[in-house]
Amino acid sequence: MTAVLGESVARALCDDWGSTAPRRPRRPTDTPLRELSQWAATLRPEHIPCRVLKLAASQVLSQAASIRAGLQHPLGRRLVAAFGHPMQRDPRTAAGVFAALGSWLNLDDTAYAGHLSNSTVAVPLAFAYTRRLDGLSLLTAVVAANECAARITASATLGPLRGQSAVHTHLAGAVAGRLHCDRAPAALWENAFGLAFAMPNWPLMRAFLASDARLFNTFTPVRTAMDACDAAYAGLRGAPDIVEHEDGFLARFATVPLPQAVAKGLGRRWHTDTLSFKMHPGGPGIDAAVDCAAEIHRELGGLRPEDVAEVVVEASLYTLFAGERAARYVNGPGSPLGALVLDVPYPVATTLLTGEFTVDDFSSPHLDDTARWALARRVRLEHDTEMTRELFLSDAPFGEAVREAGERAVPWLRGFGGDELVDLLGPLSADDRDFSRAAKATGARVTVRLTDGRTVSRTRLIPVGAAGPETRVRHADLVREKFLSVGGPHEVSDSVDRLHRMRPAALRRWIEAAFLD
Repeated sequence: MTAVLGESVARALCDDWGSTAPRRPRRPTDTPLRELSQWAATLRPEHIPCRVLKLAASQVLSQAASIRAGLQHPLGRRLVAAFGHPMQRDPRTAAGVFAALGSWLNLDDTAYAGHLSNSTVAVPLAFAYTRRLDGLSLLTAVVAANECAARITASATLGPLRGQSAVHTHLAGAVAGRLHCDRAPAALWENAFGLAFAMPNWPLMRAFLASDARLFNTFTPVRTAMDACDAAYAGLRGAPDIVEHEDGFLARFATVPLPQAVAKGLGRRWHTDTLSFKMHPGGPGIDAAVDCAAEIHRELGGLRPEDVAEVVVEASLYTLFAGERAARYVNGPGSPLGALVLDVPYPVATTLLTGEFTVDDFSSPHLDDTARWALARRVRLEHDTEMTRELFLSDAPFGEAVREAGERAVPWLRGFGGDELVDLLGPLSADDRDFSRAAKATGARVTVRLTDGRTVSRTRLIPVGAAGPETRVRHADLVREKFLSVGGPHEVSDSVDRLHRMRPAALRRWIEAAFLD
């Protein structure tokens, strides 16, 4: 792995790098949002551990790959026809287009908690380019946005909206990403957050799964956040207690509110450490299953649907929940893309036949391949109890929230998986972990039973690219592979390790090369 900081620079800086940011004593009248705003507004590069800045650099390149993939898809081109190319003069509109292009193929990166990069990378990219910032300022803005968006999302994780449907993530990420680029004072952050969360977005699942409206799941909240920032600059004020008030955000968006998550461990507990990098397009159920299917393809070689008696995908309740919702809308090549990206049988069948699953598989002619759909009909999902247990013992997407809630999480767990899930997990309680060893165990086991009597099976608990020990070592290499796989130029991927040293002109050239080739 190539480090983001050069060796000599790292030796010079890392002894002091990651020093605690100056923090004023918390007053009893401080709200979580005020404390978060004060911390984020004063966050500087020297306050951030080296490993976190390296993750942020990989996150920028990974999301650039997701944006490129969105640009290449027919629906992405229609979005650009409506709202313009992301490389446009107005950074507010550019931010929304960047956000939308990177999100709807589910190739966007995630963390505890939320699909962060659609706002926490998209908005800093747009504003760093227009404001002519340097590379280190871009990375610091990304980290600040990650920390704000992840914490506010975590406070409502035990609620009715999760994953990409939790679009309020991008209200926070967009406000923080822009205002850190602007070096705005803390009071302006507090007002912009308060205004953005005054009318938070709530997507309708029917539109999310059955139409092209999925394109707006990040575009709309990012635009709302830009309006909130403009309003705060003009002097409008937001409610500082909008998160935790009995008539506020958590009262409506959380079954088990966790307001303490908003400011917990600031400067010590980095949610950026929980990043998972998406190596395949598609929803939460497909990553480990596609990894397993690719391994089986390498062993068996080319398969035909008639060679396969059945394919069984064993996974957690989370995978089954998303897959079952999508299955109602998936019926072959004409299926709406919003549902197809959450489907498990189609990507598993495609990977078994071809050895990989890419964004091209969501459009013609690949999507019209009858062999893929014939094999997809032989794929069925089964629940694996141990994988559900490992899912909730890991940090993302739910485990840390359940531990933080303790006994208060029981009704939410019962609604998610019945008494069986409550009994499976047993008593859980909060601890003081700092996320430097975070994991996301969204595992799967794929078993292929062939008509000649042979059976081949593969299991993966942590998908390739997901938070865990392998990704902590290999994330730079993984995201380079992802960027190049969507046609990204080598000059961009080969220079991401110098992002923190780029002057404003060099950063502008780097962004242009990433999206204008």
